[in-house]
Formats: sequence, C-alpha cells, structure tokens
Amino acid sequence: MTYWLQSVLLPLMFSFLLMGAAYWSLGLLPVPRPAGLSALMDRWGGLEVERDSRSSLRDLLLISAAGLFLELLLVRWVSSEIRIFAYFKNMVLVACFFGFGLGCYLSRRRVQLTYMLVPLLALAALLEFPWHALTNFLQSLSEYVGGLADVHVFGRHFGGGPRLYFGALLAFAVITPVAGLVALVMVPVGQMVARHLEIAGDGISAYSANVAASIAGIWMFTGICFLSSPPQVWFGMMGLVLAVLFWRRAAVRNLVVVSFVLICAFVWTGQSVSDYRPERWFGISSAVANLKLGGTKTFWSPYQKLTLTALTDGKEPVRYVLNTNGSWYQDIMNLDPQFVRDHPLYYEELTDIPLSYHRYNLPYRFVPPPESVLILGAGMGNDVAAALRNGAKHVVAVEIDPLIQQLGREYNLEHAYQNRAVVSVVDDARSYVQNTDERFDLIVSSILDSHTTQSSFTNIRTDNYVYTREGIEHMQRLLKPGGLLSLSFNSERPWFASRIRDVMTSINGRPPLMVYLGANFFLVGNGVEDRVAANAELRGFVQAHPLTRFENAAPTTDDWPYFYQRQRGVPMIVALFSALLLGVCWVVLRRAGMETGNFQWHFFYLGAGFMLMEVQIISKIALLFGTTWLVNSVVITALLFLILLANATVARFPAAARTPAYVGLFLTLAICWWVPVEALLLRGALLRAVYAMLLLCSPVYFAGLIFTSSFAKAGFRAEAFGANLFGAVIGGLLEALSFWTGIRSLVVVAAGCYLLALLARGGVAATGKLAATVPSAPAAAPS
Repeated sequence: MTYWLQSVLLPLMFSFLLMGAAYWSLGLLPVPRPAGLSALMDRWGGLEVERDSRSSLRDLLLISAAGLFLELLLVRWVSSEIRIFAYFKNMVLVACFFGFGLGCYLSRRRVQLTYMLVPLLALAALLEFPWHALTNFLQSLSEYVGGLADVHVFGRHFGGGPRLYFGALLAFAVITPVAGLVALVMVPVGQMVARHLEIAGDGISAYSANVAASIAGIWMFTGICFLSSPPQVWFGMMGLVLAVLFWRRAAVRNLVVVSFVLICAFVWTGQSVSDYRPERWFGISSAVANLKLGGTKTFWSPYQKLTLTALTDGKEPVRYVLNTNGSWYQDIMNLDPQFVRDHPLYYEELTDIPLSYHRYNLPYRFVPPPESVLILGAGMGNDVAAALRNGAKHVVAVEIDPLIQQLGREYNLEHAYQNRAVVSVVDDARSYVQNTDERFDLIVSSILDSHTTQSSFTNIRTDNYVYTREGIEHMQRLLKPGGLLSLSFNSERPWFASRIRDVMTSINGRPPLMVYLGANFFLVGNGVEDRVAANAELRGFVQAHPLTRFENAAPTTDDWPYFYQRQRGVPMIVALFSALLLGVCWVVLRRAGMETGNFQWHFFYLGAGFMLMEVQIISKIALLFGTTWLVNSVVITALLFLILLANATVARFPAAARTPAYVGLFLTLAICWWVPVEALLLRGALLRAVYAMLLLCSPVYFAGLIFTSSFAKAGFRAEAFGANLFGAVIGGLLEALSFWTGIRSLVVVAAGCYLLALLARGGVAATGKLAATVPSAPAAAPS
C-alpha cells in the first residue's frame, strides 16, 4: 500500500491537480471561474492581429519562425520526458497540428496568448518538478500500457486481468490531457498565422513568407541542437522571439518575459532529478547496486536526453550508467584484466566464465586476432576497448550520437577513444556500411537499440534499417575473406532471436552460429564452424551456452523495417491511442462551433495526402543518407523549398496548377511507388541526392501547385488552412498503416487522398469565398 500511495496515487493526484488547474484557468472545465480572473487574463494576454501591411509581414515572419521552432521544441522535449512519446513522436506532432488547425478556425476571435503560456507553464511544472516519485511515475506510463502492447517498446508493470486494463486506463488518463496541453500551446500560433495570411494584400507572397520563415525556424532549432544545448536555452530563445514580436504591446511583452523566465527556472530545476534506478538495471550484481552515487549529469544530444551517473567505491568511479530519455542504455565498465582482478566483487558474471569470454570479449574468440575491426553502435566505448584489448590494430567506431561519442572520450574508464588506432565516425550504422569501401576482419554490431524514432514525421526508429535483410547483407559484404560478423541483441523477446536467425539463414543458406550469454549472439563468417570444431575449449563453451528460445516473427525488410514488432499489423496500442485522440479532437471541434456542412473537404484531403507523402519520402531518404537528425532537417527544408518553387510558379502562371498539376502529381507518385528505393543506392552522395530529389521529392512540387492555387482561389481563408491541418492530423495517424502494409504502400494511400481532393475541389468558389460542400467520398466526418 505504501508503494501505491507514494509511487502512483500521490503523483497521479498531483498531475491531475496541476493539469486541471491549467484547464480551469483557461475556462475549459465546467467549473466557474472568478470574473476577475477572466478579465485579468484578457487584459494581460489578449491581443488583436494588426492590419498594417508592413507590421503584418514582420509579425508573420516572426510568428511563423517561432511556430515551427515551438513545434519542434515540444516534440523533442515532451518525448524526452515522457518515454511513451519517445516511441511515438508523431503523437505530439499530431497534437501540434490539431492545435494549429483549431487556431485557424478561431482566427477571427481575439487572440489569447494565455492559451500558449498557461499550458507551457503547466507542462514545465509537470515534466520538470524536482520530485523523484513524479519523474518515475511519468516515465512508467509506457509500462502501464505494456500489457496491451504488441510491439517491444514497453515493459510489463502490471499483471494480467483487471490490473492490466486499470494500468492502461491510468496511462491514457494522464497522456490524453498532456496531449491536450500541447495542442493548446499551438492555438494562438494558428490564430495569428491564419489571420495574417487572410488579411495580406498578396496572399501568395505572404504564404511564401510563412514557408520561408518556417525554414528559418527549423534551422534555429537544428542549430541549438547541434550545440547540445538544454531545454532552458530552447525556451529562452522562444521567449526572446515572442518578446520581440510583442515588443510594442507592453502588457503582453511583460507577460511573455515573466512566463518564460518561470519556464526556464522549472526546466533548470528539473535537471537535478536523477533517473538512475538500480532496480531497473537488469543483470546488475548486488555489489554494483550498493555502490555509492558519484553524481549525475544531464546532457541533451541532438537525439535525446542523456543522464550519466557515476558509481564509486568511495574513492574513484568504477562504473558509469548512461540513460536515454529515462531508459537504461549502457553501463560503462572497466574490463582491463588488472582492474578486474583488483575489483572482483563488481564482476559477479565472471564467476561462471573467464574474462576472455565476457560478452564484450566473446566475438574475438571466434576469429584470429583481427587486424581491422568495425564497431557499429560504438556508444561510450566498451566495444572499442574490447577490440584494443584483443589486439586490433585498426578500429573504426561508428556512433550516430555525437554527444555519446564525446562522453566516451571523457568518461570511458579504459580511455579507448583516445587510442591512435581508433577512427571515430559519427554516422548512422546503415548509412556507413552501404557507403564505405573499407573491408574488415571483424564487424561487431552491438545491440543497436536507439530508444527513439528518428523523426517526428515517421515511425522509423534510428536503428530499424540495420536489422533488415538488406542491412545485414551490406554488413557481410564488408568482410574480408575469413572475416566474421558478430551481431548481438538482447534476449527479452524470443522472436528477436528467430527474426535475426531467419534473416541470416535466408542470406547465407545456413543458420548462423548462435550463443546465449545474457544477450543473443549471431556469428557469420567463412570457417567459423571449423574454428569452433578445432578448439575444444571454444566448442565446450558454445555447447554450454546454446540459444534455444525462439518464436516465429515476420521477416524485416527495407520496406517493412519494424524490428520491434513481431508480426505485420497496426499495433493495438497505436490504434487505441489514435481512436482516443480522434474522439477528443471531434468533441473539441464540435464545442468550438465547427459545422460539418461548411467543412472544406478539398483542403482536408490535401492535408492528409501531403502528410502521408512527406512521411514516406522522409523514411526512404533516411535509408539513402542515414537516419540522422541532420538528414531529417535537410530533407524537410528541401520539401519546403519545393513548396516555395510551387508558389512562385502559381504566381507567374496561375493556370499551371489545374489539371496538369494533378497529372504530374499522380505520375510522379506512380514513379515513387514503382521505383524501388534500393535502385537509388548510388555511389556518390551528390548523385544520390539528385536522383532522390527527382524521383522521390518531385510529387511535393505538384502537390504545392495544387494547394497554393486552391488556397488562392479560396481567398487564403483561415478555414481552408485549418481544414488542411486537420487533414494532416489524419495523415499522421494513417501513417500507422505502414506497420501493416509497409512504407511503400503509403504512396497509394496518399494518391487516394489526392483523388478525393480532386473530386471535392468544386467546393472552392472562384470568388474567393468558400462554398459549403458535402464530402464526395466515404471519408465523411462522423455526425
């Protein structure tokens, strides 16, 4: 009972009270507010959008850049602090799109900046409050839905029966209002952007300014991520931009400054809470669990929140624990033989096996002393140190996260990265193996588990493409004659072992050599079986550590790379969460007074189609150039530049975006579907970029022609923009279909959405007024 009270009930009550207070203060709960509170919030936070053309353009540029910056900030921050959003980042993105779209529909109402500031303050207080029980509770929300999950991203906190459903209900009860706060933050942004576009004298120029400023917002955020800055810097920059935007309105400016100072203070305070929990660290020995904490440091890499905890024996650090987004990621240990002999209590696992067979040393028992070693997923250097201890003269260490690699240089207990034999490479593992010409005696792929998706626009995790059939084939091509590939992964789910075994068997015509040593090891190479047979000690070890737990699983390919999902199909947890979000969105829209008879279905279908098209483009280009944060930013920027090009075309040739644009769109979508992405894996990044732009990204140009011409025909009305964003919400949720059909099929779904848009374009009146339309396809909104 004490555990439930301290770890669940009290944090739950605090969360509900905090979020309830935010909703109540904004008048969104059926509980009366004091009249003075409403007047005070309107006085300090209310504002009208100015109609002066010069100030309007300046304000449009600032709010557009700030809006995109804020969207990326929310996706990154919320998904780092609540683990369930790290696996499904597009849920935060969907909430942002919905809030922006709702703001468009409310653009003629007085803007209340408190709808941004109050939710931000509530989120900062909730996510960063320095209370260990609350931090652990929020991180455990993903485990509460673990029993309903049919993908391997959640733990198993509750047992079966009623407790399972109670846990899921508890998680949804917290996650839903959090998503609601995220959506509310974007409402004032949508109001201001839509109103500026509507009152602009030249709508196409204003829309182009909006897109160009959005590009600036992307690179503002990309730049501070490159510097590994913490969230207080992100919020500080956001507050500065808003202060400049509202500089002439003293009351609003002062409210912004005070609010963001408080937010930064909350975030700074929250960094003092350690997420190190020895009871969650699987395989830990009792001696290590009783080590003293030598302090925890928090870092923010371009990908995730990192916390590094030092464990000391009272004199010096003997181990470090690295967590990412609140999940255990890696323990950094010293396996130098002399150190192990001096500290035997900290290596309980070595009571049954000699040090030479420890999991980091194990691959080197199956191959002659390697001249050259490639390490994929080098992390903070455990595998790098193992290669050096076992005689490697040349080690290429590939790690996608530059900050993790930098931490390895500073904190690796054997100083592995400082050795001159080591070449450090910051790159995605799949990108490196398919673009290098170097060959190796040994390739070590060491449990590449990213714990996060590579972008908010796609459900591809940064390590997914490593474990496909094509990815493993690329690894094996880099082996020298007689070389060895050692691929390891954890043993938590038996179907992981089946999947890797079956993929390797399909490539080589025979199963790999398999060993279980706390993790599953799969070894492939010419002559490895002969070396085992000829070495009695090694043969005995293999026979004593067999890998025996298997369950069937669908094979992973570059089109269906979902390594953490056992079988094809939309995961239950995604379907339930999507249905819940749609239900909440529908209730909110009805309460906001939206009428389905006046809903602009043409723009809705355009938004859904564009989102699906963008998702599959980003997923495919990630395969060509790597699933890195920089590639993601470059791709989104390129797509926005294509929209700018489409705007310029419509401004110069207004008739260009009619039937010819639809023809070009459907033709280029057909090419995207027909041409396999493997055909674009050409030597030379420039050549690949040119072909990717021509074959994969060209549909964006034609889609831009269609949207901009329709938007102009509608008089750049806010309702059209809002409907387009609501369509993007549906497109973001429909992305989950790729869990069932594969990424390639999203092209077909996107084409279907554009076909519906073509059939519904009669609802856009030539006079610039929006005509009421009835959906001309089965996707009618519920009534």
